[in-house]
Amino acid sequence: MRDLVRRIDAATPPDRDRAVDALRALAILGVVLGHWLVTALVADSGTLRGISPLHYFPGLAPVSWVFQTLAVFFLVGGYVGTTSQADARGRGVTYRQWVGARTSRLFRPVAAVLTVWAVAAGAMLTSGADFTTVQALCKLVVSPLWFLLVFATLTAATPVLARLHPLWPLAVVLSVDALRFAYDGPEPLGWVNVAAGWAVPYCLGARWARRGVPGRPAIGWGLFLGGVCATASLVLFAGYPASMVGVPGARISNLNPPTLAAVTFGLAQSGAALLLLGPLRRVLRRPAVWAAVALANLSAMTVFLWHQTAMIAVTALGLLTGGALPGLHTVPDGTGWLLARLAWLPVFAVALMVCWAALGSE
Repeated sequence: MRDLVRRIDAATPPDRDRAVDALRALAILGVVLGHWLVTALVADSGTLRGISPLHYFPGLAPVSWVFQTLAVFFLVGGYVGTTSQADARGRGVTYRQWVGARTSRLFRPVAAVLTVWAVAAGAMLTSGADFTTVQALCKLVVSPLWFLLVFATLTAATPVLARLHPLWPLAVVLSVDALRFAYDGPEPLGWVNVAAGWAVPYCLGARWARRGVPGRPAIGWGLFLGGVCATASLVLFAGYPASMVGVPGARISNLNPPTLAAVTFGLAQSGAALLLLGPLRRVLRRPAVWAAVALANLSAMTVFLWHQTAMIAVTALGLLTGGALPGLHTVPDGTGWLLARLAWLPVFAVALMVCWAALGSE
């Protein structure tokens, strides 16, 4: 293990910003833990159906502020994409070659997930499984993939977004929400925010790559405090939901499509990420810490694509006991469910490690 740590540290280019990799790893960790905590599969009369614990515990909505870390991923994506595109251009690589390589790295592992689940769904239906159950399971696996489509689109638009001030897409989000909520505009208009909303942190990351962050503490604190105050005001006085993830049955979702509250919250997260750069760089000078972060980044796509499968596998195996296990198959309507679900998290992690061992890093 010590030899591996030394080799990883020695193989890292001196100019690599290790804090950027750490932010990406933290963002992925937040998404995984968030999905495992706010998704419940309830066994009911021979079927499994998905339920959000936030439906039963609305007071825990602020917990979603900790685990909804997509803005950090888009911030890092803007930084890495802009840096990569500039480097490719300097080496004479064409835009088509560059964007083809980037999107291939995103979607090649997706094909494996879709193939496995197409076969699994067909096998379950053939063996007599309830259609509602198969639909619920497939939805859990497929629904997070929207993120990759948006990320790939913004990556392809990097040459344009690298020169676009973040205030422009922010103004689009503000205008769309005003039309939707203040003037009863058509609901489909909100889908404009899928691109515009996530373009805000992406443009911030691109600006960071092109110009650096002069006076970073001031900018970081400004984004963080301004984003927190704006988000709190929108929730308290403008009727936006407190949850930063979707809750089935809720009148408004902050995430599907993104609202102004989700974007201002993303600005707060981006500010926090910039403030963390210094401390992360100091911690990551330790070879062992950096090795853990480096290995996590190598497996980022595997973790993202298969974490729901790991949870589903544990849930399905639990049914073999013949009863509904607390925190795994029961309705999330009490404190006991929350405590039991926390106890299941290490089991989900072990199942995810099995997926990683079978598939390798992608």
